[in-house]
Amino acid sequence: MASSQIRLKILPNVRCLFDKLVQVKVEGLAPHKQVELRSRLVDDRGVIFKASALYQADEKGLVDVSSTPSLGGTYTGVEPMGLWWSMRPETPHKKLVKKNVLNPTFVEIAVHNGGTGEKIASEINEREYMMEGMKRIPVRDGRVRGVLFIPPGEGPFPGIVDLYTFGGGLSEQRASLLANKGFVVLALAYYGYQDLPKYPENLDLEYFEEAVNCLLHHPKVDGSGLGIISISHSGALALSMSSFFTCIKATVCINGCNANTVFPLHYKDVVIPPLTYFLENIRMAESGVIDIIDVTPDPTVGENRACLIPIQRANCHFLFAVSEDDHNWKSCLFAEQATQVLKSHGKDSFQVVSYPKAGHLLEVPHMPFCPSSFHAALGKAVLFGGQPKAHSGAQLDLWERVPEFFKRHLNSTGAY
Repeated sequence: MASSQIRLKILPNVRCLFDKLVQVKVEGLAPHKQVELRSRLVDDRGVIFKASALYQADEKGLVDVSSTPSLGGTYTGVEPMGLWWSMRPETPHKKLVKKNVLNPTFVEIAVHNGGTGEKIASEINEREYMMEGMKRIPVRDGRVRGVLFIPPGEGPFPGIVDLYTFGGGLSEQRASLLANKGFVVLALAYYGYQDLPKYPENLDLEYFEEAVNCLLHHPKVDGSGLGIISISHSGALALSMSSFFTCIKATVCINGCNANTVFPLHYKDVVIPPLTYFLENIRMAESGVIDIIDVTPDPTVGENRACLIPIQRANCHFLFAVSEDDHNWKSCLFAEQATQVLKSHGKDSFQVVSYPKAGHLLEVPHMPFCPSSFHAALGKAVLFGGQPKAHSGAQLDLWERVPEFFKRHLNSTGAY
């Protein structure tokens, strides 16, 4: 098998946005020859992620990953983006981290001889986060800290606050990719970032009100109402903002809780205490990491009711996305309880999308599956649940729903 005859193609282009699908083809192989395709990337912390799949060329010597089934490896069957979502970290319990969205994530795709393992062709897929003309603007406005993403064009555009998960700092991946779809997105930090408290005694909802007003009055933002996208711990923050701030018109809550957790939540004269965890319910999963599915109590029982977010106050539209195999907490139950409250107050402006066999961290499409990771509140790796293929499909489906949901419920006079 002469490697000079073998061509590896990434179509339509080796450079694309991170959330886009590409087509991988290998041409010039001997008919029915077996080859191994391997993918590899190094994230911004230096963690290496890898995947591999065994393919057999057709009678013309072609492997088309979008139609040819993988016979083995980190995934099997026809999976056009399997070399991306099935990547696994060499260091256990790590998720892909992108600290600098100004630079792409480089994914090497290589063809190896199925018998000898020799590399015979390779290409680099450059997966970018910002479309041409996108502006990334660091925000230091009063107490507010974060990064603003503004798409090209005159606007005004719908504005969205992006709240990421527990752990402090700032994540810009989702915010930048969402802005590509015609939104001004504020990736908002709320602790452990720049001069914000490293680990606050409480969360001040008036800080989030400052951030909302900052975004609302930006000249590129349609001031008729804002959206929020949240995941995990930030879900309760999103529900709180929706409950107390009248300018919030559309809220996406991904595997969140309907009650406050970890930090006391303060807003003017209102204090919402955090749920008390049942740490004695921690158990060991088969994978060797701890399973905390039974640690969070039912927030609708007894004294726990004081921790509930008063979602009945909200007048916005909600999209609850829940994973049925979430092991961080019982997201399906919490979403059901939240919607029951809304219904009991005569409100039907919500939808729930449920994903069987998906785990806790529903990220942007083609993100390597993360079944377990470090939990900042517990200081240990915990089980997040899910099965790789189903989880990947859930991420893809949700990513199609989110911009459609925001465009339907956030009015804008600008084109997007």
